[in-house]
Amino acid sequence: MRCYLHAYLLCSAFTLCSILYVCSQLASTSEGDREGKAAARSSHNEGDAVRKIPGLSKRGFFYSVRCKSLSVSYWNPYWRLPADVCGANWKLKSAAKEPKNESSHLAVVACGPRLEETVTMLKSAVLFSKKPLHFYIFAEDELHDGFRNAVSFTFTIYPILFPEENASEWKKLFKPCASQRLFLPLILKQVDSLLYVDTDILFLRPVEDIWSLLSQFNVNQLAAMAPEHEEPRIGWYNRFARHPYYGKTGLNSGVMLMNMTRIRGKFFKNDMTAVALQWGEILMPLLQKYKLNITWGDQDLLNIIFHHNPESLYMFPCQWNYRPDHCIYGSNCQQAEEEGVFILHGNRGVYHNDKQPAFRAVYEARNCSTPLNLAVSLLQPLEAALQTTTHTYCGRSSHLFTKRLKESIKSV
Repeated sequence: MRCYLHAYLLCSAFTLCSILYVCSQLASTSEGDREGKAAARSSHNEGDAVRKIPGLSKRGFFYSVRCKSLSVSYWNPYWRLPADVCGANWKLKSAAKEPKNESSHLAVVACGPRLEETVTMLKSAVLFSKKPLHFYIFAEDELHDGFRNAVSFTFTIYPILFPEENASEWKKLFKPCASQRLFLPLILKQVDSLLYVDTDILFLRPVEDIWSLLSQFNVNQLAAMAPEHEEPRIGWYNRFARHPYYGKTGLNSGVMLMNMTRIRGKFFKNDMTAVALQWGEILMPLLQKYKLNITWGDQDLLNIIFHHNPESLYMFPCQWNYRPDHCIYGSNCQQAEEEGVFILHGNRGVYHNDKQPAFRAVYEARNCSTPLNLAVSLLQPLEAALQTTTHTYCGRSSHLFTKRLKESIKSV
């Protein structure tokens, strides 16, 4: 009987010690995790960098911070992991809702003879918007004074900024300075979200309407773009591309809405290495691998990235990026047919030549209008000009250009 009692007491004591040891380990790990997270936040706020990205500039925005990778499992719950392990932050946050009075942040890149076109785009953004707008203009040095003289609203102007070691290669990719947009998340570190647009964009409704799409992103999505084509039979990527591309017909990056905080924090899957890479790490290797196979420069690189990370993209309809391709062979943007064109994209120089007179008519009418009486100074001359373009397919669809514009004018 004494032996049984002695054994029972030993087992009880051992069990109690085990429980106390596990509890102390949990408490220690939890406390260390809290201290580690606090230190990590402090380090992030101070802009500390733990290692340099090979082949990129010594400037601060071309550095990156990496953390250790360790999977979370039943035997490795997130609260037991060290503070410097990525898995400690495995919980996905719900999609952030846009504050009602938040400013919209818009960026554009202008090089060469693009001053007038860019100013016209900026004025179209201001014309219908009711919420504050903050503009970031990236332009060649010789254009800076032109913007200051032509624009009366507030904006921030930047020089063209590329990684020092590869600046000439990036600048000549596709069109001068076009690839600047790829580096905006690394340059504008203080900006959480951003709407990038090409210079040949005209807003036909308030900027805050497309900005509100940020609140529709799910927990994985970090950028939004429109398809390159709606009709695969006339698609470029699915017929001619020599590289991976997104979806069935690829993406057009002329209008690109970004949650840049998520872009900076994301590790992107790729076809160059088994290791996922951050935004600042993936760009130059992609260019080196595909530069002989890409036609549309930075847009092709974005297609490759989102081909391998499709869960990260929010696709918005073609009416938010309406181009000649949507009407040149007959109308093929169903959403525009139903609700009108929201953003007009005059790519291929159609604002300045006679190939698509309906697009040119919108640009010239907007360029000559005054905000005092838009129904008289903008809408009436535009409708008259569009009547002269019905000999073209886009001219026959030109009622879509004014459908939403009329509502925007009424709301001013």
